[in-house]
Amino acid sequence: MTTTAPEAGKAAKPGRVRRGGVIGNTGLYLATGVAAVLFLIPFYLIVRNAFMTDPEITGEEWKWFPTTVQWGNITEPFDDVTVDFARSLWNSVVVAVLHTAGILLICSLAGYGLARIPYRHADKVFYAVLATLMVPTAVTFVPSFVLVSSLGWVDSYRGLIIPGLFSGFTCFLFRQYFLGFPKELEEAARVDGLGYWGAYWRVVVPNSLNFFAAIATITFINGWNAFLWPLVIGQDPSAWTVQVALSSYMTNQTVNYHLIFMATAISILPLVFVFLFLQRWLVQGIAQTGIKG
Repeated sequence: MTTTAPEAGKAAKPGRVRRGGVIGNTGLYLATGVAAVLFLIPFYLIVRNAFMTDPEITGEEWKWFPTTVQWGNITEPFDDVTVDFARSLWNSVVVAVLHTAGILLICSLAGYGLARIPYRHADKVFYAVLATLMVPTAVTFVPSFVLVSSLGWVDSYRGLIIPGLFSGFTCFLFRQYFLGFPKELEEAARVDGLGYWGAYWRVVVPNSLNFFAAIATITFINGWNAFLWPLVIGQDPSAWTVQVALSSYMTNQTVNYHLIFMATAISILPLVFVFLFLQRWLVQGIAQTGIKG
């Protein structure tokens, strides 16, 4: 049986689609690879300079790798008597962890209340929360400092953590997520005699761990990288976070380049570990917020 011309044309189409798909995938992988290289360049420079000497870093001749790897640079931030780098790392861990836990608890409860508890003024409260997103941080910075100072919280974990325990944007994300949460599960919990708190703690939270992990990742990174508020509140070196400690290595008199890069590399490691551990929940959780593009 002979194949007609139209049939031959139809048979050829899948081949063209497959070739186009291969070309498209190749272009996608190439673009992704280029983007990955561009994003990794700063990390390469940090690690490279961390194991170099200052003359190599500032020299006119470019070197891809250190001539001799300076392993002793690893302990130098901890041996510096002018900055207690280990203490600043611990302060950042405490602040970031407690800040993340507080944000998850307070904002999730607020978002759940706005999404599920019937209340005549619920919409007005929600709009008031959204209105806080329109207020620049610089406007509330000075009043927040005056309040913290009057409470005697300067140079303390309370002053570093408590003022940032509510986020209007995080509350908004939780509300959007809980609006899309299956009501059938909560109704079954109420049949068993659970109230709003019981349904939230025993049903909603265990079934929302992906979203909680995604919010925790973003919040932890923001808390770890915070600089201006810890700089103002942590006036004593014992209350410095790691970001403030890093800024102290650069003064008007001296700039110790390899020390700065090594301390920066060490300060990045906790973020890398947190992101690698929670990355698979990050995209899934954000996709479940209910926000339509």
